Amino acid sequence: MTPPDTLKIGLFGLGTVGQGFIRALALARNAHAEISRICVRNVAKPRRVAVNPNILTDNPDDIINDPGINLIVEVIDDPEASYRIVTRALRRGIPVVSGNKAMIARHLPELIRLQREADTALLYDASSCGSIPIIRNLEEYYDNDLLLEVKGILNGSSNYILSRVFDLGAPYAEALAEAQRLGFAEADPSFDILGFDSLFKLVIITVHALGVYVSPDDVLCQGIADISDFDISYARDKRWKIKLVAQVVKVSDTEFTLFVMPEFVSPQKYIYSVDNEYNGVVIRGECYDRQFMFGKGAGALPTASSILSDVMARRHLYRYEYKKMSYIGRPAYTRQVELLIYLRYSDPAVLEAFTFTSISERYTSATASYVIGRITIESIIAAGDTLRRHDVFVCNIPQFFLDRD
Repeated sequence: MTPPDTLKIGLFGLGTVGQGFIRALALARNAHAEISRICVRNVAKPRRVAVNPNILTDNPDDIINDPGINLIVEVIDDPEASYRIVTRALRRGIPVVSGNKAMIARHLPELIRLQREADTALLYDASSCGSIPIIRNLEEYYDNDLLLEVKGILNGSSNYILSRVFDLGAPYAEALAEAQRLGFAEADPSFDILGFDSLFKLVIITVHALGVYVSPDDVLCQGIADISDFDISYARDKRWKIKLVAQVVKVSDTEFTLFVMPEFVSPQKYIYSVDNEYNGVVIRGECYDRQFMFGKGAGALPTASSILSDVMARRHLYRYEYKKMSYIGRPAYTRQVELLIYLRYSDPAVLEAFTFTSISERYTSATASYVIGRITIESIIAAGDTLRRHDVFVCNIPQFFLDRD
């Protein structure tokens, strides 16, 4: 197949990221791409970038059915609308660039099938880690079975909040409000602070890291919404920070696990110094120990730069091959893995919901209590109702690969 002389882009979405993409594309002298049509909900809405009103539409068919458009870029927030757009485009053989991590994480097996059936491509490096090209690196550079772990800070919003708390001593509520004011967190920040943003990114990363898809519904996901002054003081006393960390890790030659949890991070760790809206990812392998990737994970232009990179990759007909999904002896997902956790609670009855295999430390006071103990991921997931209904904070105490750090 011969690459097109010019990419004629149909753009869905003209919010923060969509406007950032227009700005980034204008700066890219070698993109050989132009925006032919833009589909938005409200054509008359004022925007910060100058756009020819004649290319605006509120009808998706004006893009999907346009024979002159040879690439669709989808940067809308609604996962259901994103799914409809992306699947329609792929079925028509139109390649797509998308940044909708919730949609991709929930439908990736189907999206892979549609790409193969229609002999077209879906690229989505912008769905994970903002400006860090983690997906393409895992797909191309780490296209072997020597990878042991991918771990890091995947959400810039929660990291900005925690940086303000630990680096500047700001109260959690104040740090959250500032993140919202600066646009790093939404008016409803639950997607970020409950860990779902990191979870969806981790599911996508796992497919490209190990060649295995795990439904987000089957993965342990704990956020930072219930962090308290007590937890912050505990970490400071140990000279640690608390970071929201996502990781996929091989626990044996035949099994792996993945989860999203707050984690106590010591100054010796790479991600300790990953602050503000930045992301940081540690990739660990059999032969190269650790490699570290760092970059902005929130904001219009960092995400737009990743979208632009995918657009330019399509200029050269790049597509994901999902090579690892055909490897023999792929590891199986397990939740029967013990973690060492810090569990802070106020109601002692809460402990009845948690099946610890051992407890190494207990602390009780009138205002807050905690235990440190070993418990399986399966048991934490089983206590999900208690975690959601009560004032409980769970934090991981890292145990994997300590002999290599």
